[in-house]
Amino acid sequence: MKASIALTAAAALVAKASAACFAERLGYPCCSGNEVVYTDNDGKWGVENGNWCGIADAPAQAACWSLSQGYPCCSSSNAEVWYTDASGKWGVENGNWCGISTGSTGGSTGGSTSGGNVTPSGEQYTISGNPFKGVEFYINPYYVEEVDGAIAQMSDSSLIAKAEKMKTYSNAIWLDTIKNMQSWLEVFVVYDLPGRDCHALASNGELLANDGDLARYKSEYIDVIEGHLKNYKSQPVVLIVEPDSLANLVTNLESTPACADSEKYYLEGHAYLIKKLGVLPHVAMYLDIGHAFWLGWDDNREKAGKVYAKVISSGSPGKVRGFTDNVSNYTPWEDPTLSRGPDTEWNPCPDEKRYLEAISKDFKSAGIESVYFVSDSSRNGKKVDRKHPGEWCNQTGVGVGARPQASPVSGMDYLDAFYWIKPLGESDGTSDESAARFDGYCGHETAMKPAPEAGQWFQKHFEQGIKNANPPL
Repeated sequence: MKASIALTAAAALVAKASAACFAERLGYPCCSGNEVVYTDNDGKWGVENGNWCGIADAPAQAACWSLSQGYPCCSSSNAEVWYTDASGKWGVENGNWCGISTGSTGGSTGGSTSGGNVTPSGEQYTISGNPFKGVEFYINPYYVEEVDGAIAQMSDSSLIAKAEKMKTYSNAIWLDTIKNMQSWLEVFVVYDLPGRDCHALASNGELLANDGDLARYKSEYIDVIEGHLKNYKSQPVVLIVEPDSLANLVTNLESTPACADSEKYYLEGHAYLIKKLGVLPHVAMYLDIGHAFWLGWDDNREKAGKVYAKVISSGSPGKVRGFTDNVSNYTPWEDPTLSRGPDTEWNPCPDEKRYLEAISKDFKSAGIESVYFVSDSSRNGKKVDRKHPGEWCNQTGVGVGARPQASPVSGMDYLDAFYWIKPLGESDGTSDESAARFDGYCGHETAMKPAPEAGQWFQKHFEQGIKNANPPL
């Protein structure tokens, strides 16, 4: 039986969603009547005004098992099942969890998330090999909701069709504050180190580089995540760990005082989370390694091997599956127009494929045992307009790239997957120069403007990304 997988840069098994009936999630309206024309696995369908529409089931009974746990009953006994545990089947309405009545008070011992079937509650799932292989990817309902909002602003039918397809692909859920983590039923957040993103302003976090906030990171973040993961041990999970952090230790300690101040907390934070989470058999972790135009040069890769080997060793007996590249960046997977020379500042790895080919050898030479990669292909389908490969903020010319896929490249058995880690349409940072989190890169010539704060929806960037999708949507 295939298992559903939640893949995140902070990963989650569940997310908020709302719909009056199942059909709205699929891009169709709800029927006003109840004449059934067709029935499939999604539900009962009718036709009104020449269009398909979904028929909502009769309201569920007034009381259900979830009331005793402090959650309301879902409005329909056939509401969409977002998660199943020992208590029963859970739905989501108006952004809140609700229990799905089955006509009895007993719970279920197994079920499915929106991505597919999971091992019955209580059974220990163990990842063996590539965690992306042989599973169905989790569909992020929060992103589906964002795309639905984007579609509501569109009038071009061909663009709407492309946007609808975006809802069918899996991508990562970013939860980057303690408050966000604790407001979801089951989340796994690994993007809030003290002094996070020390070389940038747009994505600085809530925790500062000090002993007190490190203690909070351990007790309010990692310990809570560990508890959730142990409770849901039947669910395979991939964690993309702390984007940009360790790459900053490789290149920016001397040039950026904030990175020097954060070094201790980055190292201690990683050691702690690897020890805690890396021993769980249903969890696979990937440490971030920047991108080709960050660590691609020979000396940077050599230094990176030493830094990452030290970090992984410090987390023993916890294990790390591998590494993730190009997170939130735009570097093409392959760019045959570039080679080592003045145009690339003599970088021998001017695209992500050549970068992974080289750094995999360097990491193995550094004594790292498990060297596998997940490459972020969410925004690198088209070579963007940037004039320097270091430009990272809301680049114009963006195009969504290769679809999420396990083992996507023949001959690269160390590439576990292409995956959409940074959701297309969510801003890299604000272009408002008066904003506290304004970063100069977001004001550069090739950064699209006006842009909202990091993580907020950027409609224009999303529309350009789906227009330029490669392969086409």
